[in-house]
Amino acid sequence: MRRVPEPIRSRSHPLVRRLRVLRKDGGRAEGLALLEGVKLLEEAVTAGAAVSEVVATSRGLRDERSRLAAEAAQGRGAALHVVEESLFDGLSEMETSQGLLAVARRPAFPEQRLLHGMPLVVVAVGIQNPGNLGGLLRTAEAAAATGAYLTAGSADVFSWKALRGSMGSVFRLPHVAGMPAEAVLTRLKARGVSVVAATTEGGVRYDAADFRRPVAFLFGNEGAGLPEDLLRHADVRVAIPMHGAVESLNVGVAAGILLFEAARQRRGGPS
Repeated sequence: MRRVPEPIRSRSHPLVRRLRVLRKDGGRAEGLALLEGVKLLEEAVTAGAAVSEVVATSRGLRDERSRLAAEAAQGRGAALHVVEESLFDGLSEMETSQGLLAVARRPAFPEQRLLHGMPLVVVAVGIQNPGNLGGLLRTAEAAAATGAYLTAGSADVFSWKALRGSMGSVFRLPHVAGMPAEAVLTRLKARGVSVVAATTEGGVRYDAADFRRPVAFLFGNEGAGLPEDLLRHADVRVAIPMHGAVESLNVGVAAGILLFEAARQRRGGPS
């Protein structure tokens, strides 16, 4: 381990004040993200994210996995700061803190990466639950999606709950955030990508649709679903048949079914 600095003990220390601001606003205006816990730091470093600072407690650095993650970040140029446990507790979002935080720059992906090869794209339309949004990116990466559009009105994918939900996928899966949904559809259609809307009724069965072409799946808000004006612009509407009184599925579950069906078809798997 490199030399460990003396612990910061003052609540008025500039670093502590800055971390409080980052925790409050998520760092969006500055293009930063606040990562908590060894898993997120490991994923960020492995993905090549620009980690500028690691903040830990003495207890956190006694954990071998956390120490190795901090060292890996230091090896890529991150500064290490140690803070007293009581100060760290005021910065942590975790019920039981691991004593490890990091500040990283949010990755910026060129839009063309989303449409590389045979596009399989996720379009999140106004998904406001950050955990669901992060989980959607994780599912998309697992199903070999090429990228995601997170349209205007969606949650911040670098908020704490979204980061936890994505489990590092946010650093690896190409995504573009903040574009109006109508503009996304226009761009997709101009590039020959078929727009498929996930609906609860009125669509063809998901396993009867053909996803072996460039496809973008539209997933809507947890409560309201997809707006009718966007549904009208979809090339295909697909539905997942459900048994009993269940009316809809969590967006992550629905996305998993559709994305893995697309992956199966593209592998030439059995019907």
